[in-house]
Order: sequence, then structure tokens, then C-alpha cells
Amino acid sequence: MRIGLLTESGYPYVNGDARLWCDRLVRGLDQHEFHVYALSRDEHQEDEGWVALPPQVSRVRTAPLWMADDDGVAYGRRARRRFADCYGELAAALCAASAEAASSPPSAAEADRFASALYGLADLARDEGGLVAALRSETAVRALERACRAPGAPRAAHEARVPDLLALAGHLERALRPLSLGWYEDEGLGAVDLCHAASGGPAALPGLLAHRLCGVPLLVTEYGVRLRSHYLATGAHEAPVVRALLAAFHGRLAAETYRRAAYVTHGNSHVRRWQERCGADRAKLRTVHPGLDTERFAEVGEAPESADPETLVWVGGVEPTKDLVSLLHAFAEVRREEPKTRLRVIGAAVGADGAAYLAHCRGLAAQLFPDEADGPHAAGDNPVSFEEVGEPEVPDLADAYASGAVVVLSSVVEGFPLGLVQAMLCGRVTVSTDVGAVVEVIGGTGLVVPPRNPRALAEACVALLRDPERRARLGAAARARALELFSVERCVEAFHGIYLDIVAQCPVRRVVLDEAGEPLPFAVPAEAHVPARWPTPALAPTPGRAAGPPVRATGRGGSARGGVARGAAQPGVDGPGTAVPGGVVSGAVVPGVAGVVPGVAGRAVEGAR
Repeated sequence: MRIGLLTESGYPYVNGDARLWCDRLVRGLDQHEFHVYALSRDEHQEDEGWVALPPQVSRVRTAPLWMADDDGVAYGRRARRRFADCYGELAAALCAASAEAASSPPSAAEADRFASALYGLADLARDEGGLVAALRSETAVRALERACRAPGAPRAAHEARVPDLLALAGHLERALRPLSLGWYEDEGLGAVDLCHAASGGPAALPGLLAHRLCGVPLLVTEYGVRLRSHYLATGAHEAPVVRALLAAFHGRLAAETYRRAAYVTHGNSHVRRWQERCGADRAKLRTVHPGLDTERFAEVGEAPESADPETLVWVGGVEPTKDLVSLLHAFAEVRREEPKTRLRVIGAAVGADGAAYLAHCRGLAAQLFPDEADGPHAAGDNPVSFEEVGEPEVPDLADAYASGAVVVLSSVVEGFPLGLVQAMLCGRVTVSTDVGAVVEVIGGTGLVVPPRNPRALAEACVALLRDPERRARLGAAARARALELFSVERCVEAFHGIYLDIVAQCPVRRVVLDEAGEPLPFAVPAEAHVPARWPTPALAPTPGRAAGPPVRATGRGGSARGGVARGAAQPGVDGPGTAVPGGVVSGAVVPGVAGVVPGVAGRAVEGAR
């Protein structure tokens, strides 16, 4: 099977988002061929280069999302009129959406209105060679102005000024750049069997166009709330009308993506709730937890006695949302109950805000815990240490979790807590705040407390420090749960099954030619010919008594080989009464079919082509 993997600011770049997840997926599904279509984040990301690609990645095409040169396309009068109509309709749809809650699912009429405008711009880009110059033109700004001034537009839109309209046009031009890419020809995304978008937003736009133009099915995977990230990316320095209309655009784009996708996967219930709120059909939703490499934590997890019974460990990237201030105040209460306890904070600062926050936490720790010394002439030692992975005492991430008996998470905002999964793989008991998908991940193998509650955090830590048997019991249960649910093998197996299911339900109908120009046999995967849904197996008739009147094979073409009529029901194919359209299965294992069809000779799929 040929998979078109669509990424934004991610794989195959070295410092890309979700790089490890995509790399593990591609390497785990080495029986498939991957074409990677990547949108880069900035110039620095491109300069860093790519990761080492496995041989199953046969093609990589990239495009910058952070800049776009003027395409030099000069529209004629008719093309300018088409652009004004489509862009004006898009702006009107956004103004109508901004009057409502941007994250609420649109009505069918509003969804069709947005989709018609979006695909109209895509068709124009294909016909004329690009949209960059048009999206930056005065025509675009005037279309936005008319939509904002139209009756029924929200009050904030009526008050939009020229700088606001220019800023909004710039944001929309950046978001719509994938429409101008030359990825949608028959040799590009039209040649894949399935498009897999590794995130929502701009990464899914090429998949939407491939689905519309070439009938390629689309799978969307979101391990974070991409729509929420777009909301937060619009800074507070932007005018309210800019933030409102951009939120409406990303909300409508998410709804259109969920509507056209064959399946939408998520990593936890938190993301699932966002997807449902934005209009995703529950029948299309599938939970696939992100897979982690379990081997790197195996040695620590199999030796739980190596932990220091008097040490608490915090591991992660230091930033304000991790709420280390509450952790330090909680540790002060822990020290009153257990004076010998130590706290190791292991992690690097994330960005400029993280560096300032780390400095603040160091100062707070020095105030709360003055250096302790055995005597007036001995050097003091602070019970709180700040370290980073890679230092001599913490050479590896597994060593960080191995250094303590209890792993603590004190965040106020969290998506899927990978750090908790890593601690569970190491056989460590955890104390966590109830945010994001923490409860879903822990599943009763650790203690959960409310966020921003240092007293509750301290009480949970003290309870585990005083009970080594409970720590060992919960740690073993946590490791078993993590190995069962969050391994790379489980993730790869789940996506492999989804791929086969999608191709079976939505096969791409194309004729593949060889070098001589002749149709290439067996070019379409075999599972594309298998019906997507099979009826529920019926109870077998009572032996010695016929279930009904005899049936005579009278189909066109006479009797099938092996005495089975062409297209007739066969025993052993998921119950009686099941027919294979176009032919019979002969002694072959078919995906989604329980067992092998016995007693039938001849071709594997007779009459399928």
C-alpha cells in the first residue's frame, strides 16, 4: 500500500513536532511504501535538516509554510472575478461563523458554504497556477471589508480598521498556501492509496484536495488539540476582529476535515471531546494511544528496588504551565513530615519564558530550603536539586526516573502526559494533578490530586513515602498497564488495521500502467476488493434437516469451479448467506473474513477483475 504522510512542522525534520511518533510509525510499517509531504515551520527548521529515513520512504516533498515568494501569476478579468467571488464567499462564511461559537459544529448549509468557497479557491489555483499574489492583493482586502460591513456581521467586524483587515488578509494567505502547491497531480498525491495527516489544520488541506480531486481517502490523527493551538497562536496584540475571524476559519477548516475524513484518530478522551465539539462524527472516531519505545526503560522497570526510597522526582520541560511553584510549596510540607526527603527537578527550560521561570524557581527553592549543614564548619546542601538529562549524575532519561521512588507531576495544563507513561514503564508510582488525560493514562495505578493544591500534593507524596509495599504494588501495576496500552507495537498494529479498513471501504479506482503502457495486474491492493462490512454470522442449521428449499446454481456463466456458483453463498465465510461480489474466494485468507474458505479450487478471486 502507498501512504501519503502529511505533516506540518514535523517529520522528516530533525526538530519537528511529532517527529518520533511519525518515525516509529513509518519504521514499524515497513511493508508499506510512504510518500512524505511536509510543510516546514521556519528557516531554522529547514537548516537543521532531516532525520535518517528508512528505505520504505521513497519520496519526500517539502514546502515552506513560513514564506511564499510572489508567484508572478497575473490574473485576467475572468480569473479576478472568480477570485473575488470565492474569497468574498469565504469571508462571508467566516463572519457568519464568528457570530457564533467558533468551536461549535456548523450547520450543513454553513459547512457547504465554507467548503464551496475553499474548493473554489483551490480550483482557481490549479487553473491559473497559484493564489499567492491574489491573496495579497487589494481585491482580497476589499472582499474582507465588504464581508465585515455586511448586515448581520458581528459588531467587532463592523469596527474593523484597515490595519486589521491587512493583518487578517496576511494570516489567511499563510493558512491557504497549501492550495497553491503542485502536489495534486496524478504523479503526486493522486498516486497514493491513502493520505494520513499527522495533525489537523494546514497539514490536512493537501489531504482534502487529494480526496476531492482524486478520490484518495483521508485519515486524520491528532495527539494534541490542534485547533486550540491555533487559538493560542494568535497573540493578544492582534485586534479582536482578527482573532475572532481566524478562530472561525480554523474551526470551519477542522469541521470540514472531520467531515471528509474516513477516520479521525486521537490519543485520549480530552482530544476526542474537542473533535466531537467541532463536528466529528462519533462513528469515525478511533482511539490510538501514542506508542513509546519500551526497551529503553526495560532495565529500570525490571529493577524497582534500585529507587531511592526517600527521593521525589519531577521530570519534564520547565515552563510556567508545569507549576513548579506549587510543587516546591508542597515539598516544604513533605519535609515537615519526612525531614530526610529530597526533591530532584530534572529538565531544561523551554523558551525564554521557561528560562525566567526556572530562575524564579531556583530562587524560591533557596528561600524555602536554606542550605543544611551538620555543623558550623560543614558545607550546606539544599534538599532540592535542579538538573538536566545528560549531566554526569543523570546520563539518560531512564536514569532520571530511576533516581526516585515517587514521580510527581504538578502541571495545570497537560495534553497526553508522556512523562507519566515513561515513569510507568520504569515501574514507578506517580502522584499527579487531575489535568488533561492524566486520569485516563494512570487508570488507578497512581494517586491523582486537584491542580494548584500544594497541601493535597504533599499528603499524597507522604502517604506513598511511608508505605513501601503500596509503592511496589502500584509501580508494578503501572508498568503492566503501560506495556499493554502504550507500546510502539500496539500503536503500529492499530494504524495498520485502520489502513486496511479504510482501503477496503474507500478504494482508489485507478488504472495503473506498466512501462509498455499496458494495465498492470494486481496494482490495486487485494483488500480493495473485499466488502467493507460483513453480515453477522447466523446460527448453523440443525444437522440432518434442511434450513430451507434447495437452491440451484443458475447464475450467468454456469456453475463455478469446484461446484460453487459464482457469487453464491459459501460456508466458512463469516457465516452462511455471505456472498463475495463478482466472484468467490478460493482457498485464500481474506482480511476481515473469519477463516479460510474450504473446498473451493481455482483462482484466488474469481471474476474480481
